[in-house]
Amino acid sequence: MASHSHHDPQATTGVIPPAQTKAIWRTFVILCVLTAIEFAFAFAMEPSMLRNSIFIILTIFKAFFIVAEFMHLKHETKSLIWTIMIPTALLVWLLIALLTEGTYYGESIFNYFK
Repeated sequence: MASHSHHDPQATTGVIPPAQTKAIWRTFVILCVLTAIEFAFAFAMEPSMLRNSIFIILTIFKAFFIVAEFMHLKHETKSLIWTIMIPTALLVWLLIALLTEGTYYGESIFNYFK
């Protein structure tokens, strides 16, 4: 059998890289603040289209932040980010369009048989 040598930089230098606790706490605080804002709007406002729009916008911000932080997308090249974001946006648009058209079709069928 051939002998294999493994090169471990920690073993030769003895230096342990510092923990990334600052970035972890920053992520925690940002997500907590966004969630607290959502709760504030949930309890302070009456159910309306404005409140729903605020929830959707805050949810989109949280989703982008989570994808950037936990899936490490913010460290990638711009072309990779766009190849992920554009199809996702088109998929969301497709779902909204299909739900809208499906609702219209369902209402027209139900009204026809009344």
